Amino acid sequence: MTVSVTPLNAEQRSQLLAQLPGWNLHPSRDAICRNFSFADFSAAWGFMNRVALEAERMNHHPEWSNVWNRVEVVLTTHDAGGLSMLDVRLAGHIDRLAAACQS
Repeated sequence: MTVSVTPLNAEQRSQLLAQLPGWNLHPSRDAICRNFSFADFSAAWGFMNRVALEAERMNHHPEWSNVWNRVEVVLTTHDAGGLSMLDVRLAGHIDRLAAACQS
């Protein structure tokens, strides 16, 4: 799948957060971020493994950290110099994977 790595335009940016409930604009970068909580470390790690497989398939990798049952995710497209449709698509996949891991 070929996906444009051009930065999002103003109209796309204004619609971005409406499409991605729970995601926020990063306070100091051209990025979006979201925190996830799980039942325990194993559930958080399982979520990260699932995301890693999808990210590798997309060749678009998150910046993230994990502390026990929490995972913080930051998405930006370095090749575009900021937010792109790759971030929007990966965020959608991440949300679906998180819902499956939290059920």
